[in-house]
Amino acid sequence: MKRIFYLMGVVVMGMLASCEVDAPAQSTLDESVIFSTPGLTMGAVDGIKIPFGQTNSYRGRFIPWYGMNTDVEWHNNGQSYTTGDQYDLINYDAKPGNSQMNTENNAWAQMYASIERANIVIRGIREYGDPMPGTEMGQHLGEALTLRAIVYADLTKAWGDVPARFEPITSETLYIPKSSRDVIYKQLLMDLEEAAELVAWPNQSSLTSTVERVNKAFVKGLRAKIALIAGGYQQYPDGIRLSNDPELSRNAMYTIALQECRDVIQSGTARLETTFEDFWRKVCQENISAGGESLWELPFASGRGRVAFTFGVRHRSVDQHTGQARGGTMGPVPSLFYDYSEADQRRDVTCVPYEYGQANTDGFAQQQLLSLDLWNFGKYRYEWMTRYVTSSNDDGLNWVYMRYAEVLLMAAEAANELNGPGAAVPYLRELRERAFDPADHAEQVDAYLSAAQASEAAMFNAIVEEHKLEFAGEMVRKQALIRWNMLGDKLDETKTELNDLASRAGDYATVPTTLYWRISEEDNESLEVFGLNRGEEGAPGPEYSAQAWDVFNAEKIDALYKPGVDPDARQFWPIWQVFIDGSNGQLVNDYGY
Repeated sequence: MKRIFYLMGVVVMGMLASCEVDAPAQSTLDESVIFSTPGLTMGAVDGIKIPFGQTNSYRGRFIPWYGMNTDVEWHNNGQSYTTGDQYDLINYDAKPGNSQMNTENNAWAQMYASIERANIVIRGIREYGDPMPGTEMGQHLGEALTLRAIVYADLTKAWGDVPARFEPITSETLYIPKSSRDVIYKQLLMDLEEAAELVAWPNQSSLTSTVERVNKAFVKGLRAKIALIAGGYQQYPDGIRLSNDPELSRNAMYTIALQECRDVIQSGTARLETTFEDFWRKVCQENISAGGESLWELPFASGRGRVAFTFGVRHRSVDQHTGQARGGTMGPVPSLFYDYSEADQRRDVTCVPYEYGQANTDGFAQQQLLSLDLWNFGKYRYEWMTRYVTSSNDDGLNWVYMRYAEVLLMAAEAANELNGPGAAVPYLRELRERAFDPADHAEQVDAYLSAAQASEAAMFNAIVEEHKLEFAGEMVRKQALIRWNMLGDKLDETKTELNDLASRAGDYATVPTTLYWRISEEDNESLEVFGLNRGEEGAPGPEYSAQAWDVFNAEKIDALYKPGVDPDARQFWPIWQVFIDGSNGQLVNDYGY
């Protein structure tokens, strides 16, 4: 299905690519055919997504690098964590000439390629397609508007103010300066309001039966998220502040966010999976049916995408689970494991203290413990996939862009802001109840929520913490911390916690310094570990082996952000030099770059 999906896009966008700006007659002819024919139009919409999978686009640059090094995520690999362009991307010290990004085919260029394709599609459907709500052409227009909004949301997330292109390029608009991101936010909010009227709810149409296509629940969730971003704090050229645009006032943006989230929740067209692990297993099994927790996934063909490759449990060699010896590039900061309650079912899915070792001559590998300063994320796992990955560089797993859990948490945040902590409780309750066994609900749900209702500030702090526990490794934390004006403070807090963990001080005084492990007799593969929880001391039996649990690389802690750098002054990447040089003098960098 994915292969057909991409081939359709390639063929149709190849037709559109022949429509030169200096040949309007040919362009008009081609577009009149393409955008009056629903099947061809769908191919053109699919073509908007093609740049996502290009080597230096979302696939190998944006997803792995934007959002890394927060209070929950950090980079695992390398001999030095403070030198080198790869590390500068994540430790808040990227330069315009960064060798990982400063190429003509990189993420910035690929994102604008998607935008140009979207602009052509939107113009063509409006002119030739008669896009009405409930029609196939209406669905296609709504999807094109939404895909363009996704790309612009990611551009402004990574670079702040960027050129605003909402019409196809002409010779007069080939070179344009940056626009205020506030202008872009307002356009996206309008576009998504229109898109929500055009597209169907999940499974309301055959075109919304999978999470690889846009549906109304996702559109509304994305509009809520953009509203919260637009109404939040971020670095502007004149400092960190809220927007000065009255149309983007905090109250107005929270109002939009709450209404959109309530619409999704009340629609009943999306839901949490029964357990946290169930959801991530379905993702790894490539279950793309709409109507569950996943609202939209960035689709990769089976030979593209570096999801398990980057975020999965590491496999040191080709083995029984994967033909690709990868995973483990990014992982949770070690203190995160100890931030969870021991009863929280999200903990052991998210934070994995082992990897798969070298396979034997039969191609079979066993799990082996890592060190205290080296953990894997466990949401994406080769061992949960039903397809055996054979590519050396790509795994083909989709990237979960938004899930229903985020809608619930955004609803809780907006309700707390507008109507007080009691109004946030139902949304937060749903997440907490899913995270804990019913036997633990009295303490971990009822008592927890009762304490959170003490004040608006207490509820907000609970939401910030819940966001950390729910979304670690999904690369949404950095932007959330920025809009809450908490980035620098949380990074400093995490450095302190990591140092305390390394020295077994403060909240980490009772974390054991020795782990005990054995290989399960049941499958001869899985580790059984004792000593991870606070206060677990002493070998549980003679069949267990001991391993020191106190190795910690101090340089890794220091490099959460580079020493001497203020992360709040480096919330955005610079525009790469190749695009500055090619802008005919129109583009410049701010923020002291």
